[in-house]
Amino acid sequence: MSSLLLARNGRRAISVIGGGRRGTDALSGVHPVTRRFIIDMSYSAHFMDFKGSSIPSTMKKLVVTKLSPNFREAVSMQTVTVPTPGDADLLVRNRYVGINASDINFSAGRYDPSLKPPFDAGFEGIGEVVGLGLSASSRYTIGDIVAYFGSGAFAEYTVVPAKESVPVPAVKPEFLTLLVSGATAYIALKRLGDLAEGETVLVTAAAGGTGQFAVQFAKQAGCHVIGTCSSNEKAGFLKSLGCNRPINYTSEDLAKTLKKEYPKGIDVVYESVGGSVLELAVNRLANKGRLIVIGFISGYQTASGIPPFTGGTLPVKLLQKSASIRGFFLPHFLSDYREALGSMMQMFAKGKLVCEVDCGDLAQGGRFVGLESVFRAVDYMYAGKNLGKVVVEVAPPSVSNSKL
Repeated sequence: MSSLLLARNGRRAISVIGGGRRGTDALSGVHPVTRRFIIDMSYSAHFMDFKGSSIPSTMKKLVVTKLSPNFREAVSMQTVTVPTPGDADLLVRNRYVGINASDINFSAGRYDPSLKPPFDAGFEGIGEVVGLGLSASSRYTIGDIVAYFGSGAFAEYTVVPAKESVPVPAVKPEFLTLLVSGATAYIALKRLGDLAEGETVLVTAAAGGTGQFAVQFAKQAGCHVIGTCSSNEKAGFLKSLGCNRPINYTSEDLAKTLKKEYPKGIDVVYESVGGSVLELAVNRLANKGRLIVIGFISGYQTASGIPPFTGGTLPVKLLQKSASIRGFFLPHFLSDYREALGSMMQMFAKGKLVCEVDCGDLAQGGRFVGLESVFRAVDYMYAGKNLGKVVVEVAPPSVSNSKL
């Protein structure tokens, strides 16, 4: 069999990745002594960087084994064979993975009711390319650093389609903040916010993963920005981002403050909490106000996933103010994704965008290191303790000759 054919049929030809075990040879007439364990071609290191990356034969990953909004109950750690990339795929050794509020919506089966356990967890990661298929090698090579937004990120290694990978200059967790959290704020405000200079914008959970970006993009549009948060430390962080009026709702009455200080109402609301906060936001909308619902985290841990909301008079309230409520779900706006990511990466490179990362240095149990830390990181975020985007370091820097 030619080496080219072996490359094209890599999933079948490679039975062991970087291991010393000898599996049953699938090629009749080939003497076991002469068999190679990666890909039978002289330039195999270009496709599977065995020596450079020390790819093991097995890895750990998090798998949803039971549908539940309780992440610890729904997800389990499993040891599986390291996957082999297909023709147009990359094998990424994950260095960092991002934690999202919707991780428990996914584990509860709310996004795709037809998806039944077991299925892989995690939405975003960044790491080093340690293997790739023949077609993918036209754009990438071993050692390249990529970030990605897709399923199965909570793993030590993840196979990612090359076309869905984003090349980044370094393994920095800050880049992870842009993939979901940053992109949500950027696209939602651009497509649904219709921001105009001088308008007033309210961002709820403003010091969180996506809130921090909504504050900055609204400021860049010349708006007056109000941001809700749960501590004085977070209020100070919001001020550093340019937020005009941070409101610590644990020490101030949010409803009274908004009514007193903004009697004309709020032009745009970027809302991710839901429940009573959503009701308050509706009541404080200005004429022609726009309220963007990007989530309702206050209800995610409940059986229904939806916090209580009294909407009986909603049509009247919207009609009286010519106001609107608009929902935003990132997968529906993927045509905007590349432009958003490119623009944000340029802003970050020029020092015009803050990408705050929380790796759990102040969390109980310490910094989030290792795949098992994902469970603690999810709990930490739902306890409202994070400042910025919650990120887990899956693996320390490589000590090999790779680019990490």
